[in-house]
Amino acid sequence: MTTVVDQRALYRRTLRVVVVSQVFGGAGLAAGVTVGALLAQDMLGGEGVAGLPAALFTLGSALTAYVVGRVSQRSGRRVGLAAGFLAGAAGAAGIVLAAVLDNVPLLFLALFVYGAGTATNLQARYAGSDLAAPQDRGTAVSIAMVSTTFGAVAGPNSVGVLGELATTLGIPALAGPFLLAAVAYGLAGLVLLVLLRPDPLLVARELAASAPAPQQAGEHAQAGQSSAGSPRGVAVGATIMVLTQVAMVAIMTMTPVHMRHHDHGLGEVGFVIGMHIGAMFLPSLVTGRLVDRVGRLPMALASALTLLAAGLVAALAPGDSMTLLTVALVLLGLGWNLGLISGTALIVDATPLETRARTQGTIDVLIALAGAGGGAMSGVVVGASSFAVLSLGGGFLALLLVPVVVWYRAAPAGNLAVR
Repeated sequence: MTTVVDQRALYRRTLRVVVVSQVFGGAGLAAGVTVGALLAQDMLGGEGVAGLPAALFTLGSALTAYVVGRVSQRSGRRVGLAAGFLAGAAGAAGIVLAAVLDNVPLLFLALFVYGAGTATNLQARYAGSDLAAPQDRGTAVSIAMVSTTFGAVAGPNSVGVLGELATTLGIPALAGPFLLAAVAYGLAGLVLLVLLRPDPLLVARELAASAPAPQQAGEHAQAGQSSAGSPRGVAVGATIMVLTQVAMVAIMTMTPVHMRHHDHGLGEVGFVIGMHIGAMFLPSLVTGRLVDRVGRLPMALASALTLLAAGLVAALAPGDSMTLLTVALVLLGLGWNLGLISGTALIVDATPLETRARTQGTIDVLIALAGAGGGAMSGVVVGASSFAVLSLGGGFLALLLVPVVVWYRAAPAGNLAVR
């Protein structure tokens, strides 16, 4: 990578490989989101356990985020991401087997392992930014994320077909989407293992080590950070992503159960969740450019307001209104998207290459644990009160982003990493 042209060519090639892997990865993660709660409800009974699958695969996601971050720091993105996706494939296959055998302990274990795919799908967004210029980091993250849309939207909308296929194979219908997840995650892992060469993180580290000191200083200045990084920026970026994750997972997890209570079929559930996942990823190309040009912090505030709107619409929508439930879940996905990309860009800005992957993995652990808590408590909250109370709680929780941004803005001007 001796010239700028060579570096840009590798950057574009890395993005293409990440895009292909994310298409498969999106199809894999959609299974748990769409029917995980319904499968648990059928096998265990009762609303109180409906949030358990989200909690289990999110806990598995937390462990995987930690491991993938450290493996990537040591051996590069290729090894870490490929291993995570292949583990997710094994977990999805285990869920299918547990459903066939009606084996609850196996279901719990498999859901935990399945969470590896979710964590890896999110970690892949960092691979797209390793070789990006500082002013293009938000856009690079968004390109990696938007490609998830194709698989993620197709997955929920094929729930009915996959259920019929599963039934013909002697498998419970609700386990059908996990058949797709096993294949999709496996393909995502193989694509990265075979094609992500040379490794973008290792190349970026070599380039940074060989660059003259003035060039490095100029690059950091362009990004608005110091070579030592910005702990305040890391804290704020992590907080943005944690709060948006809790709000999103809690409402999303219980929406299929809420719809089922109002006599919506699996096809309708799949449509609403598909629109939600599309809104989580499809706006990324626009979001990334806005994050780079308007600023990280204004977009974080936009995330808070969008999530509040989602909670209000979900709480006030009649249970039989497909239109309003779809609007609520689209807003929920969009708010999460705004928060994740702005928070991710803050993290990349604030971390030096020497510790970047390890720090990113640790932060994704916090995000996953936050999601696990949101998923687990969602069923309890709905069982004790209602879906409307849960939705309002998630929406107002997102407003905590406002004082977080105000606190960051209150720092001395020299300590601010970004706008």
